Amino acid sequence: MQDYNDNKQNQNKQGTRRPVSGQRQSAGGQRRRPAGGQGQPAGGQRRRPANGQPAQGQRRRPASGQGQQARGQQRPRPNTAPKTGKKKAKNKKWKIALFVVEILVICTLVGACWVMSKVNKITHVQITEEEKKEELAIDENIAESEVLKGYRNVALFGVDSRQGKLDEKTLSDTIMIASINLDTKEVKLVSVYRDTWLNLSNDSYNKANSAYSKGGYKQAMAMLNMNLDLDVEDFVTIGFDGLIDVIDAVGGIEIDVKQAEIEHINNYQISMVGKPTGELNAANEPIYYAEPYVEYTPVEHAGLQKLNGLQATGYARVRYVGNDMERASRQRTVLTKVAKKAMTLNPDTLDKIADAVFPKVMTSLSLPEIFELLKDIASYEIGETSGFPFDEYMVPNGRVGKASVVVPVDLEKNVTLLHEFLFDDDDYVPSETVKKCSKKIVSDTGISYNGE
Repeated sequence: MQDYNDNKQNQNKQGTRRPVSGQRQSAGGQRRRPAGGQGQPAGGQRRRPANGQPAQGQRRRPASGQGQQARGQQRPRPNTAPKTGKKKAKNKKWKIALFVVEILVICTLVGACWVMSKVNKITHVQITEEEKKEELAIDENIAESEVLKGYRNVALFGVDSRQGKLDEKTLSDTIMIASINLDTKEVKLVSVYRDTWLNLSNDSYNKANSAYSKGGYKQAMAMLNMNLDLDVEDFVTIGFDGLIDVIDAVGGIEIDVKQAEIEHINNYQISMVGKPTGELNAANEPIYYAEPYVEYTPVEHAGLQKLNGLQATGYARVRYVGNDMERASRQRTVLTKVAKKAMTLNPDTLDKIADAVFPKVMTSLSLPEIFELLKDIASYEIGETSGFPFDEYMVPNGRVGKASVVVPVDLEKNVTLLHEFLFDDDDYVPSETVKKCSKKIVSDTGISYNGE
């Protein structure tokens, strides 16, 4: 319903005078009302009765403050338009739209806060552009390679640290390269065998896992770049206790356990949760003790079975069945099964994983980069996996002095095969640095490639 005061204001704006006493406005101009109420005005208008009641068929004059009505409907004043249902509906739609936008903004902020609360638990280290140039040993030609620009290569290190120490002075039991195809989202994993005899990036040669112990993640990344012609600029390090937690968070994984592996799986479980007895075993390693079924659950039979976090981590660490190649294969199996299972889990379970593993992770990946990886996690596909050096071009039990080492035979050939495997580059020619390292490895180990 229109407000009279609004109409009144509109009238005044139009210059219409309110009738003075005894006068009224008509469509044809102003007329003076007959004095004393006598007579009829022109046009046949009837006289208003003295008692204020309208004569038959005559309309009542509106009382003060009321607009004129015709047949019960209010007559609109000049230059005023009554509000319509369309305008109200339009306003309602705007309110609904604004409400939806507010909900989306709130949900986005809540999601961002959740990710922030989780990601902030990670130990983050920044590698500056200058450090990348000076300390990561990335060849200039490799950095400008058009082939490698289509991939992102990240180093993955698993360290044996009881105190959660993820930096140097701890051996990297696991050394992997995760190569992500930026177009197809396929991820290929390559294990670098920990005992591989390589240049530690400072022209001293030793087992590959000693690079992390001597110079932390930077030297370990430089070792990979120098010997393998890569452009690794980022890394992720996790302690084995973090791996235990993440496997438990996904509900365990199915592993086909061999009979020969059972004893060693259980021994590694004891070493990870037990207390040292003060004695040494035949390999001059500390002996630990833990209470069965209280501190750990022994694996009791061979065959396909679900292993919990401690059992599966013990399985990944077995090194006395087969050789370093089989050990790396077990590690890739565990990591692949965990990754595939994590991609299918609900948000509650992923939340548990984040709480469990993030405090035990150190990485150079920035917060936006972690956001991007988490956003696209469902689109990634775990592709082929392999080990380095490749089976047909390596000696698993070579010797350098008294040390038993894995020998790449030769390094040039292995690097060529690596680039073919990871980047589908069939015509790759190794750098001069790789050729130099290859000659030194031949000199140290006495094992050379015969060209066949």
